[in-house]
Amino acid sequence: MELVAGCYEQVLFGFAVHLEPKASGDQEQKWTPVADFTHHAHTASLSAVAVGSRFVVTGSKDETIHIYDMKKKIDHGALVHHNGTITCLKFHGNRHLISGAEDGLICVWDAKKWECLKSIKAHKTWNLVEGRSAFIKNIKQNAHIVEWSPRGEKYVVVILNKIDVYQLDTASVSGTITNEKRVSSVTFLSESVLAVAGDEEVVRFFDCDSLMCLSEFKAHENRVKDMFSFETPEHHIIVTASSDGFIKMWKLKEDKGVSPSLLCEVNTNARLTCLGVWLDRVTDTKGSLLPAVEPSPVSKQEQSKRKKKESGREVQEEERQLKPDMKKCGLTGDSNKPTKGSSLVSTKRKTVEMLGKKKSKRKKI
Repeated sequence: MELVAGCYEQVLFGFAVHLEPKASGDQEQKWTPVADFTHHAHTASLSAVAVGSRFVVTGSKDETIHIYDMKKKIDHGALVHHNGTITCLKFHGNRHLISGAEDGLICVWDAKKWECLKSIKAHKTWNLVEGRSAFIKNIKQNAHIVEWSPRGEKYVVVILNKIDVYQLDTASVSGTITNEKRVSSVTFLSESVLAVAGDEEVVRFFDCDSLMCLSEFKAHENRVKDMFSFETPEHHIIVTASSDGFIKMWKLKEDKGVSPSLLCEVNTNARLTCLGVWLDRVTDTKGSLLPAVEPSPVSKQEQSKRKKKESGREVQEEERQLKPDMKKCGLTGDSNKPTKGSSLVSTKRKTVEMLGKKKSKRKKI
């Protein structure tokens, strides 16, 4: 696994976490974070990070989204469609990325071709399969965080230091949790338990049904900026990042009324803003926005014909993308100077250029 965190200093940090074998007499396995990479691709502070099965994406106040291939450990390019600070990034399965920004747009990206499939004017909640509004809920105040529970039966809306818990079946507030300071991050640990961090050193666990605080613990020496939780076969882990520069991993107890135990920590010496954990797992194709269609059996001859057709379509698509009048939406391989509308510089582009030269020669003849 890899801890990835962005900071005000425009850097993305990567730390590979190694699990050491248990020594004789030790009750716990030792977790050791080792510096893996730093990347300075953005020209302003990082504001959001999201992790997928292969890629990590970062958003920034420089209005761009950068893509990192975690398998190859290379910069995969930049998405340049938004005109405003990138405020949120989420992968939906492994095929789609959803981005939001201060320009009021929600963009749905194909996470394989890195094309903008749909650009939606916010602010509404959307049925992403059909690209239309699912329902509208007037919350009357400016919320800065919305988070859904694991099963999608409830969601929370954060306004300053107050957290309203909404039940999906009634579309109404079932209760309000009040934190001592302004809330900076929330994450569901289960369908009913919510971890809350704010402009303070403490992390609290709340029961969304009783609205009671189950426990709290001092996580850092400065305010906690972001949290990320995940499960392994052996453990339930929560990771915290703080303005004090530390990233910390905690092992949760089965009883959430008991404070978690510290597994490991690492000091980045930077003012951290956002956090993610990349887990090197087998690709899961179930997360596509569009329903999968079961393919019908075809002969080898028919498969060969289809491959040739697909190859021709791919070349045509590349030629279309390279035209100068394309829409302001694309991916550029130049990390330092992203250009609106440019596409990924790759071997495919060279192939298209070669085909273009051949066509030109034929015309002259």
